[in-house]
Amino acid sequence: MPASHRYFGNPVLTAIGRILFRSPCGDFHCGLRGFSREAYEKMDLYTEGMEFASEVVVKASLLGMRIAEVPTTLVPDGRGRPSHLRSWRDGWRHLRFLLLYSPRWLFLLPGLVMVIGGGLLGALLMGSSLTFGDVVSDLGALVGLSVSTVLGFELILMGLFAKVLGVRERLFPKDDKTKRFLQRAKMEIGLLVGLGIFLLGLAILGSEVIMGEELVTSDNFHWERLKGTIASFTLIAIGLEVVSHSFLFGLMGLRAR
Repeated sequence: MPASHRYFGNPVLTAIGRILFRSPCGDFHCGLRGFSREAYEKMDLYTEGMEFASEVVVKASLLGMRIAEVPTTLVPDGRGRPSHLRSWRDGWRHLRFLLLYSPRWLFLLPGLVMVIGGGLLGALLMGSSLTFGDVVSDLGALVGLSVSTVLGFELILMGLFAKVLGVRERLFPKDDKTKRFLQRAKMEIGLLVGLGIFLLGLAILGSEVIMGEELVTSDNFHWERLKGTIASFTLIAIGLEVVSHSFLFGLMGLRAR
């Protein structure tokens, strides 16, 4: 086995798989797999390429199935031709498969970090100033935190959508949490929540326009106006995201004859 595979590719990708899926397997990429017919039917496997070896471990781990490893010794294969394996291309195929099978790590957790961090820090900046020496960086920081909050919210919605779609298409094992979410998540509720956030943003924007005349003589006129404007556009963008994704979830709830 090349050093890049033995000390980097295989250990790193296996470690990622063990973290994402809480799997006890020590080698995600060994091509030798043994399973019963009952286990095979339960896993509902679908990949046809080299991702098959990883899919067996991933689905067995997600389903809580019993996994055991048999020690073996690696020996030269004796082939008269070079290996078909391409390190970077095939390594990316495995990593892509692991990430796509874990919407929580790919979308939800990064989105939560961006929303919580951007929202809290943005709220602090609304009432105070952030200075570095003689430089006031409120505007740039607040815009960046606003973008972080909006993008993070989009990642959370994408994670929910990916999870539900994966379960519906039988790519992910069914679970009670997804079932309860589908039962409780109604399109109309999402539309009302999104519309409420959108209208709140419009109300803040309108108040900034009305209050503009009172702040004309203030030294902080531009900064005070921009803070409220940035907050209003942040809420407007989040409201539109919730409305649009509510329609997507509603579309998924349709049943064709």
